[in-house]
Amino acid sequence: MRARHNRSMDIGRVSGPALVVEAPAIRRVPPPPGTVTRRKQSWRTRLRRDKSLLIMTMPAVILVLVFSYLPMFGVATAFQYYDPVKGFFHSQWLGLENFRHLFADPLFWQALENTLAISAVQLILFFPIPIALAILLNSILSRRLRSAIQSIVYLPHFFSWVLVISIFQQVLGGGGLVNTFLRRHDMSTWNIMTDPHTFKLLVTAQAVWKEAGWSIIIFLAALAAIDTALYEAAAADGAGRWRRMWHITLPGLRGVIILLLVLRLGSALTVGFEQMFIQRDAVGHDAADVLDTYSYFYGIKTGDYSFGAAAGLFKSVVSLVLLYGANKVAHLFGQDGLYRKS
Repeated sequence: MRARHNRSMDIGRVSGPALVVEAPAIRRVPPPPGTVTRRKQSWRTRLRRDKSLLIMTMPAVILVLVFSYLPMFGVATAFQYYDPVKGFFHSQWLGLENFRHLFADPLFWQALENTLAISAVQLILFFPIPIALAILLNSILSRRLRSAIQSIVYLPHFFSWVLVISIFQQVLGGGGLVNTFLRRHDMSTWNIMTDPHTFKLLVTAQAVWKEAGWSIIIFLAALAAIDTALYEAAAADGAGRWRRMWHITLPGLRGVIILLLVLRLGSALTVGFEQMFIQRDAVGHDAADVLDTYSYFYGIKTGDYSFGAAAGLFKSVVSLVLLYGANKVAHLFGQDGLYRKS
């Protein structure tokens, strides 16, 4: 025992290279039979594979580049005294002078106030209507009746604003059907088309009549994605129509509603140039001037293109801030918004 102990101590004192223990090789387990292993394809292979799809999307990409991205170089005119003859490469540079004149103009603040007021009225009165229409149409069991109603409510979307305003003029104008009826019954008339106090409600009603039917397409697609077994299970448990709508339908539409609400807030400063332009003379510029018409009448029409560009750039920057802020709020409430938060 003593010899073995001394021998072990002598072995511990021996100096030499460290003992290296090789780890056993990792054995790769083959995939189970029936599984398909996909290799990462090169970009040339994907290009040849998707060539037809890329060719099909090229016209849309070219249109976006030409009409959306190339004009962005014209933003430089907002900081210049732009001369169309010299071009924006040789025009006089003014810095922020155009913005100083813009913010000092009371007509600009009046146009901004009208824009925000009309946008708020349309957000409150117009935005919920397509949701309600989509839910009502989805509850109709007859496909023929549902298709007929959809065709009817889609139709005004294809009308121009000139035609829409003409129809409203024939109904609500001074010589329209409503005032003619009031005159025949010895009642006081009311020309709504020229009343600046109700102009915000008038343009909202026009937008609802023209675009509400077209806006229900996305909501109908979202309703079609809801599993019908949820409604059957809820009905079996005794849930009524309102409870099924509150606990199944609206939660199923929540993602789409948040997405469209974020997009609507991003375009809050765009309330329709053509609609306001046609009715501006009837109600006066104090009620009908918005940022788009302000840029046209006090910028382009007067030849002061730099001033109009400054007003347009202000609208674009504020819209971008509103879009980004609304998307952040959507993320705080656990929704995806425009994109899924990583």
